Amino acid sequence: MLDCCEPLDKVKAEGITFGKVACLAHCAGAKVEAYRTSHSSVDDFRNHVIKCTSSEDCHLIASYHRKPFKQTGSGHFSPIGGYHAESDMVLILDVARFKYPPHWVPLELLWKAMDTIDEATGHHRGFMLLSRLQKAPSLLYTLSCCHESWVSMARYLIDDVPILLKSEGVSSVPEVLFLLFKSLPASVGDFIKWVAEVRRQEEDGSILSKEEEERLAAKEEVLQQVCETELYKFVTDFLSCASSYCTSFLSLSNEVSLSEIAASVCCQGAAILTGGLGFIQQFGFRTTCVKCLRANGDAPITVVSGMVVSGNNEQGVDMLVPESTAKSKSCCSYNPSDCVLKHPSSNDALTVLLLALPPSTWQGIKDEKLLAEIHDLVSTENLPDVLQQEVLHLRSQLHFLEKAKDKEVEGEIVSLLQL
Repeated sequence: MLDCCEPLDKVKAEGITFGKVACLAHCAGAKVEAYRTSHSSVDDFRNHVIKCTSSEDCHLIASYHRKPFKQTGSGHFSPIGGYHAESDMVLILDVARFKYPPHWVPLELLWKAMDTIDEATGHHRGFMLLSRLQKAPSLLYTLSCCHESWVSMARYLIDDVPILLKSEGVSSVPEVLFLLFKSLPASVGDFIKWVAEVRRQEEDGSILSKEEEERLAAKEEVLQQVCETELYKFVTDFLSCASSYCTSFLSLSNEVSLSEIAASVCCQGAAILTGGLGFIQQFGFRTTCVKCLRANGDAPITVVSGMVVSGNNEQGVDMLVPESTAKSKSCCSYNPSDCVLKHPSSNDALTVLLLALPPSTWQGIKDEKLLAEIHDLVSTENLPDVLQQEVLHLRSQLHFLEKAKDKEVEGEIVSLLQL
């Protein structure tokens, strides 16, 4: 699931830099404070070690070079597991124990190992503090770096869209949408994703737990609030008209069956549940079944069940489906196999993506009346609190992805995390 800021395949092949680990932790929902040794001191580091090793609410990760420890290898990341005040030593964990067991080292020696230059970036190594945010950063939507195309998507949204709006004489909201969507990379569906609720099938799988019910309700609240925005209505009307006469917009349409979506999501879920995330292509999906479950006697909840196959192994997987009450018919009331689900790369996801663009994106619009209308449509101040937090988190992700796409801004990522 940690595919933000750097594709996992690239991390496996090349490793990952200090700034992008900090970016990844931020995008994945942690509170992050990152410090390079060039902007800190050994005394500050000692104080942070004492604080984090005496609390369950904070974790410290050190980025260091192995050479000062007389070990083979180069750069490495390790969490600090303990501090012994009398000897001023720290316990280093996650050390590649096939070569070295967890070990105690003098704190000042660890500082020396951190106070080295990473040749990949030209910046000092350092340490970061990770803690849990008070609430989930996002409930339904997230940006993904699983596909290499995320770089072009980030560049288009951050760099190209403002230039397009400034160079073209648009005079209405539909014209703005046409201008943005006609050049939108086809990989947009790989860039913005739903945070899906996937679980193994159990013997008592006809009942949802209280926690599952609460998480699904939270997702449905976000989806409902997206569908109630004025921008969503514009996006829906535009895509409905555009796809009828322009085949280039068909990939943005909303007509994808629930079973097709579930097949993809459940294969990913099965890969995560079995620890085989890097081998999703080895999983197949069959025997799709759309059904309804009841949670504590409440309204029925749509669930897509299926059997995921990998070689000779099978695993039953469920995907819990959030629905908007704006829909005229419940999937559970009619033929569930004909149900159509709003999903990323369609109306709601595109709406949220537009809301997440930086406010400065729209400043190039020359028509002052249209500019004011656009500002009203995309303003986060007018959004309900739940949706506002969702949009601001996506905006923060987009900002960090834009900074992370170039190695030379590695230092700027860390500076932002210190704010």
